[in-house]
Amino acid sequence: MQFTEQDQDQILVQGVSLDQIDQQINYFIHGFPYLNVIKAATIGDGIVRIDEDQLSAYIHRFDEAAHDRTLVKFVPASGAATRMFKSLFAGLDGKFDKSVDEVFARLTDFAFYEDLKAAMAAKGQDLDKAVAENDRITVLKFILTEEGLDYGSLPKGLLKFHNYADGARTPVEEHLVEGAAYANSDGLVKIHFTVSPEHRSRFEQLIDEQKADYEAWLGVTFDISFSEQKKSTDTISVNMDNSPFRNSDRNGGPGSLLFRPAGHGALIENLNDIDADIVFIKNIDNVVPDEIKEPTITYKKVLAAVLLDAQQQIARLQGLLNSEEVSDGYLAEADELLQRTLYTLPPAGFAELSKAEKLDYLRRKLDRPVRACGMVKNVGEPGGGPFWAKNQDGSVSLQVVESAQIDLTDAGQKAIFDEATHFNPVDLVCGLKDHTGKKYDLPAYRDPLTGFITAKSKDGKDLKAQELPGLWNGAMADWNTIFVEVPLITFNPVKTVNDLLRKEHQPSELE
Repeated sequence: MQFTEQDQDQILVQGVSLDQIDQQINYFIHGFPYLNVIKAATIGDGIVRIDEDQLSAYIHRFDEAAHDRTLVKFVPASGAATRMFKSLFAGLDGKFDKSVDEVFARLTDFAFYEDLKAAMAAKGQDLDKAVAENDRITVLKFILTEEGLDYGSLPKGLLKFHNYADGARTPVEEHLVEGAAYANSDGLVKIHFTVSPEHRSRFEQLIDEQKADYEAWLGVTFDISFSEQKKSTDTISVNMDNSPFRNSDRNGGPGSLLFRPAGHGALIENLNDIDADIVFIKNIDNVVPDEIKEPTITYKKVLAAVLLDAQQQIARLQGLLNSEEVSDGYLAEADELLQRTLYTLPPAGFAELSKAEKLDYLRRKLDRPVRACGMVKNVGEPGGGPFWAKNQDGSVSLQVVESAQIDLTDAGQKAIFDEATHFNPVDLVCGLKDHTGKKYDLPAYRDPLTGFITAKSKDGKDLKAQELPGLWNGAMADWNTIFVEVPLITFNPVKTVNDLLRKEHQPSELE
């Protein structure tokens, strides 16, 4: 691909190389290969179910370990709430559906109701009167636009989600409360939010205003940090013929190249900058009122304990495989750990390999980051699912797989996809260091062939954009992975504004 000197200067500023750009364009031309899924992971065959009578032992295991571990709660929080208010934006154009009707019928049940009322009063408008006169357009303008709350352009983390006797809470505040319950090492609670640059100051302002009160109430010290998706992870956009898409130029020139954020997979770079023993990952909008936080707290600790147990077993086997005399028994024990605990099956012909080749394979597979992933029963929600998949080296392991990664036109692959009983609610506990305390270089463990091509438009022109391998999909494809069933009550995302009216997000309805 030929680029002008101006293009090359722009690429340099972007922080990427020409080779990377050529590779991205090559993916546009040839696409990404489908993942070869072998079977769905199910209870007893890839997904672990923890018996109720074992929960307390797992919780105790984690609580004991938390004293001498560095813990961090990692919250992707850069997403705008635009899609959350899709139906209300349609209402601004006079298109009212049942979801908009429900919003107006239950307006007082929203945690942002008092703010809305105050915003309208400040502009000489009366909310009650507008509702009585069915002046929906005015009310929607005050909810969605800069004229009022501007919720249509804010990130979800800054919206009022839940009502309490002492005031409403945003998801950011709910993550503080939740984090204090499990990401707590002797009173120190570290929480990291990934945010968009245009909203970072508002996140920081919210923390500055609320942090001391929450510390006093919860008896902890918060260490709150922020990061933004790195420009170097943005990907180039192309026209439908795969030539570089260029921004409009007023002077009639070729215009600059268009780079776009490459999805949540880019956050593997942000995660890689975290210095911690254990990292809890959870999306910004998956929070609930205090009344039903307990299952989430319980199972976050359970996942962490599962992770710690796996790390302990891995460290023991690594010690044996690094001894001067490695017996066949050590090799067999390591292979059993990989197959039975870490759900990694060796490639065909493994038994015929030489001892040195087996040793190399086993050492390589054990020496990887570890993650324990919560899986909930599939009730029709969109999202990645748990599958056994074949890797490039011929081994088979557990993967969180999006539907776009599977060739659903292949009858056999679609049948496997349809057999999935669970899906991934973005509930992960990650071990980022080896048994010596050395940090893994996380980008080295992703599968670059698991990206996505998406259709977009800009300035009225169609374009193709590219997303990097997803954070918990391809970006973690070469991790040791354990799937654990967690209760459905731990998954309560807010995808639309109407979700805030579900009983799980209405504290008064939970009594």
